[in-house]
Amino acid sequence: MPSFDIVSKVEAQALDNAVNVTNKEITNRFDFKGSHVVINLDKKEFLLKLETDDDMKMGQLIDVLINRAHKQGIAPEAFDASKAGAQSGKVWKKEVKVRNGLVQEDAKKIVKLIKDAGLKVQASINDDLVRVTGKKIDDLQSVIQLCKTANLGFPLQYVNMRD
Repeated sequence: MPSFDIVSKVEAQALDNAVNVTNKEITNRFDFKGSHVVINLDKKEFLLKLETDDDMKMGQLIDVLINRAHKQGIAPEAFDASKAGAQSGKVWKKEVKVRNGLVQEDAKKIVKLIKDAGLKVQASINDDLVRVTGKKIDDLQSVIQLCKTANLGFPLQYVNMRD
C-alpha cells in the first residue's frame, strides 16, 4: 500500500551555514560597521541568541538571517521571532526559536485537514511525523497538494514515499 511521511525538519548543517553567511554579510555591511553584533546558535535546542546595539539593527539582522536561511533551503516559517527582544544595558538581546519537528497540535491540524478533505487515505501521527497511506498514489499526491495550499504557518516536507 503506497505511503509517505509529512515532516517539518530543519537540517542543522544548513542552519549553521546560514548563520555563518549572515555573520559574514553583517561584518561587511556599512550600516553595521563598528556595531556590536553577536549570533550564537545552539544546535541541540535549535535556538538562535542574537545581540545588537538597538532594536532597528535587530530587525535588520533578523531580516538578513531569514533571507540567507531561505537561500540555504530553510523556509522562513521555520523561524519563530515572535518573542519580544529585551534591552540589557546597552545591548538588545533576542532569542529566535527554530521550529524543528512537528508538535502534537500541528500534527493534529494536518490530520484534521486531510480527514475534512474527504480523500480516500488514512493519516496517523507517529511521534513527530504524520504517515499518510492510501490505495492510489494519485490520492497521496492530492494530499501533498492540499497541504501545500493550506498555509498552515509552519514548513512541511514530504519524505519516504513508498509504493
